[in-house]
Amino acid sequence: MKAMILAAGLGTRLRPLTNTIPKPLLPIAGTPLIVWNLLLLKRHGFHDVVINLHHLGPMIEQAVGNGSKYGLRIYYSHEPVILGTGGGIKQAEPEFSGEPVLVLNGDTLFDLDLGALCDAHRQHQAAATLVLRADVEAARWGLVEVGSDQRIVRITGRGKPEAGPTQPRMFAGIHILHPRLLREVPKGKESSIIDAYVSAIQRDEIVVGYDLNGYWSDIGTPERYAQAEHDAAMGLIRLSERLVEIPLA
Repeated sequence: MKAMILAAGLGTRLRPLTNTIPKPLLPIAGTPLIVWNLLLLKRHGFHDVVINLHHLGPMIEQAVGNGSKYGLRIYYSHEPVILGTGGGIKQAEPEFSGEPVLVLNGDTLFDLDLGALCDAHRQHQAAATLVLRADVEAARWGLVEVGSDQRIVRITGRGKPEAGPTQPRMFAGIHILHPRLLREVPKGKESSIIDAYVSAIQRDEIVVGYDLNGYWSDIGTPERYAQAEHDAAMGLIRLSERLVEIPLA
């Protein structure tokens, strides 16, 4: 399975920091945020990673290179016009070779057993698996309603109109999807991947939730960025591997 890191965002809420440096390159404990996620992917057996680029994209490409220093192969998907989560994944679709892909938000710092996540996705034979979190402010982030069988029945009120008891969750920005869900995503136009997930739920395809109970932070505001820096200093989140040059086979 390949992975994709969404790194094309403008980072508007972190200005002026992001006027001159793209959000994925903001340092956490001295290491760029995107590198934390690259090392996590490497730790859990991923070898090929697609990164989409828009805002200050050449800086990310220069910093990360071809991925050899992380033991990875990195491919880039350039977006002259920003395409959002749906359009961005759609543009990179040829890189997936028709196989499911793990997608991470480039502004998310987290610790999760990605191997166990992939296993759960396969066991459910799911069209998509969304990593979710219990949060008292789930509705503020965008409410995801999950049934007793782990199937997602509604996202922000859209999906199945009738359902039994559900648990409230928030989407953590980590997901696995089968490329067939991209068929209805318009090519070359900005869109949200959530629309494709809602359509799949309405067609009764298997879209499941997977709870994340470990560390998670969305580096979206100066306050959350400062908190993540503090958390790393306190050892609440640690790099998965040391930065060493690893030759590719």
